[in-house]
Amino acid sequence: MTLARPFLAAALALIGGGVTTAQAAYPERPVRIIVGFSPGGPTDVVARAFASYASQALGQSFVVENKPGANTILAAEAVAKSPADGYTLLFGATNHTMIPALYSTRVKFDALRSFTPICAVAFSPTVLVVGPSMPVKTLDAFLGKLKAEPGKHTYATPGTGSSGHFVTEQFLRLTGTSMNHIPYKGAAQAVSDLMGGQVDSSFATLGSVLPQVESGKLTALAVAAPQRLPQLPDIPTFAQAGVQGYAAEAWYGVLAPADIPADARQRLEQVAAAYASAAGTAKSLDALGMQPRGTCGDAFRMQMSHEIDEYSALAKSLGLKAE
Repeated sequence: MTLARPFLAAALALIGGGVTTAQAAYPERPVRIIVGFSPGGPTDVVARAFASYASQALGQSFVVENKPGANTILAAEAVAKSPADGYTLLFGATNHTMIPALYSTRVKFDALRSFTPICAVAFSPTVLVVGPSMPVKTLDAFLGKLKAEPGKHTYATPGTGSSGHFVTEQFLRLTGTSMNHIPYKGAAQAVSDLMGGQVDSSFATLGSVLPQVESGKLTALAVAAPQRLPQLPDIPTFAQAGVQGYAAEAWYGVLAPADIPADARQRLEQVAAAYASAAGTAKSLDALGMQPRGTCGDAFRMQMSHEIDEYSALAKSLGLKAE
């Protein structure tokens, strides 16, 4: 449901009620949103859309600053050590909860305790796609190939320790199957080789393969989402296709330094939830292969905590380290 501007204004006024004048004025100056990726990528695009919405809703500039490098560690570290006043935020993604699984000595912050999780505002479901070297049309047929020919087939990812690597290994363990990992230096080359038949399959974010699926160059077998996707209405979920309990979504959301003032946290939660529920948000995210979802406060914190535990255990069992 779209949250109309008058309702948003009233809600923000209620949040400010009962606090001091200084608290109610948040934000009194421009707010920085740090993104750990280069401009133009999905995290950056969603961050800028959120910044524009927040600027209009709260009457102050929300300015996106890109700080790529070290698998987003540089951006997260910059926010973690910033003053806890609500004026420096991190727009992060799922890879943030993978940092503890891959790094131990170089990270100078705690991926959960150093931050106040505000809201995850969008998600991109994982879709299993195959290329011409794996001529199957259903998930059942795909699993039949893996079980009949263990260790023969391959899967592409944007790199060792990437989200694609983690979610594929989760699937293989859940189904008791095996494939050979072919890591690339980014999603574009992985998708190119998948279309060319050099690799058999990929568990990819929807946005990275949607054009190729729509054009028929790749075949989608299942989506890791609670229900079918509007972009791929004929493709079943993993549960519908017979694999229960498999979840693999990439989230995008807002985090602040730990212990920011309550009024700042509440106002940020309110505007993030309003952004996620706005009709214009759904339309803009659809083009990116994403969907809106407002998971805020304690629910967002619990989700992050669960992911950190799960990815850390998986990385340990696989012997993954990226120091």
